[in-house]
Amino acid sequence: MPSRRPVRVVLTAAAAMLIVLAVGLVLAERGVLWPNRLVAAGYEVRGIDVSSYQGTIDWPTIARQDVDFAYVKATEGSSFIDRRFEANLRGAREAGLLVGAYHFFSFESSGRAQAAHVLATVPDDEDLLPVAIDVESYGSFHANPPDAAAVRTELSALVETLRGRGTEPVIYATRSAYDRYIADGFPDTPIWIRSVYVPPSMSDGRAWTFWQYSHKDRLDGYDGDEAFVDMNVFHGDLGDLRALR
Repeated sequence: MPSRRPVRVVLTAAAAMLIVLAVGLVLAERGVLWPNRLVAAGYEVRGIDVSSYQGTIDWPTIARQDVDFAYVKATEGSSFIDRRFEANLRGAREAGLLVGAYHFFSFESSGRAQAAHVLATVPDDEDLLPVAIDVESYGSFHANPPDAAAVRTELSALVETLRGRGTEPVIYATRSAYDRYIADGFPDTPIWIRSVYVPPSMSDGRAWTFWQYSHKDRLDGYDGDEAFVDMNVFHGDLGDLRALR
């Protein structure tokens, strides 16, 4: 009768692999392990982006954890202001970080109205990094994305108006939003790409300026409902980052 040992060995190996995979998934879900961290470690300038979801932030504690810059949420659409914006902007600056504000782009209001809201909210200070425009799907737009041409028209109006302040804004985008609304356009605008599972590559071959490599990191120094913080790297050194201002 043929030996069953090879079958048992294969089954045991497969079970062990499944256990390792399950443990890895649990650790990733809890932010203990993350696939991009090793690649991101090759970039010397590291930063976070935060909003009111992180609650009250102890910025000196954040700055001591190998963090060089921070983008803090300022506005959304044509009227919303993040309730922690002023406190986060002030705290991050006082902690010695390079700081910028970001605006969450709405598909439901005009680019001109959103630009006016940003300009009325974010101070025109020379030490701030360029305003970042967060372009991603939300709510019902996940299942029903708006017309790409219409979005590009309003996004262009927002970019052009902010450009008039004297610095080129940054566009942040998820990979799907980049492909739908940004690819092959906005040639002068720095790109901040979200790619949290694999290293970034743009469909049009463009180079990125910022890369959000994780949305599952934990740092000391905040007490909000959101346990995790987004982590990013900059493609360059601190001198290059300062030159964006």
